[in-house]
Amino acid sequence: MSEMIIEPIDKYGLTISSESKERQLFSKIGVVGAGKEGRTIINMAATAGMEVVFLDESQERINYVMGELEKIMDQKISSWGLTSAEKKIIMNRITPTLQYEDFKGCDLVIECTRYSESGRRSTPLRKTIFKRLEEILEVDAIIASNGPTVIISELAADLDHKERCVSLYFPVSHPDARILEIVSGMYTSEEVYHKMEMFARLIRYEPHRINESNGNVSLRMLAVMLNEACQILLERVSSMEDIEKTFTVIYGQRYGIFRIADIIGIERLVTLMEAMFNDFGAKHYKPNPILWKLYRSNQLGVRTGKGFYIYDNNKNPLSINKNIV
Repeated sequence: MSEMIIEPIDKYGLTISSESKERQLFSKIGVVGAGKEGRTIINMAATAGMEVVFLDESQERINYVMGELEKIMDQKISSWGLTSAEKKIIMNRITPTLQYEDFKGCDLVIECTRYSESGRRSTPLRKTIFKRLEEILEVDAIIASNGPTVIISELAADLDHKERCVSLYFPVSHPDARILEIVSGMYTSEEVYHKMEMFARLIRYEPHRINESNGNVSLRMLAVMLNEACQILLERVSSMEDIEKTFTVIYGQRYGIFRIADIIGIERLVTLMEAMFNDFGAKHYKPNPILWKLYRSNQLGVRTGKGFYIYDNNKNPLSINKNIV
């Protein structure tokens, strides 16, 4: 009987290499706060195959967030963008928590604390969150803040590993606005920036590098256009309907400038524009009187059901708000 020949199978690709045993970067991420922007991040990261742990302030809030995430996926199912089986898989990747300790093992945690009714976010609270995350995460894990304001250097200033901190901004004007503004602060390392470029591509966003500047690029441009559109309306040069059509038809935009403002939130825009005006001293960032009128009367856009437009319970515009001017 001839001798049995035994060959190693490594060259046939049947063994598991040491590299494949290593956990993939961004296989697990965390989100602190699950408002509108937080839910967007949770949904896209889980859809991209990542395990997502999100923290909110109460079980009641967690139940609400899970319900909202299911609604988003049910809408995709109804438009043939997702199957029920895929929805189940995605939802199983999402873990809610009330404890910071559950962020252990995350490669990235994004702070997404909700805006107050006035459109502001508490800097002391966000600093506390960053310190708490530093106590729990590994030293090479990234701590990020989601938002368009100059804040990341301030949030990182008290940490031992400042270089791991970065700021992100996910545009919320519509689902296909898939550009991720990645803001490097004074301490952000090149390694961290490049990892965030990788994260952006994993969730199918195009990364844009931003050097720390209030409003980044997207909202600085929007603020000027919105102010000018409001001034045109205030001077009765044109009607609101025609200004919107000019913006959408001539310039090929999905939504009119006033509709975009309602989606983002009047309170956020007014607060941001005031911050930019204080930083740069440029009049074109100063919120137009129409914006202040809406802000002071709590007509803040889609969230409150009335802004430049009046909305139904499903957040669809019913008509323009004729009481603006």
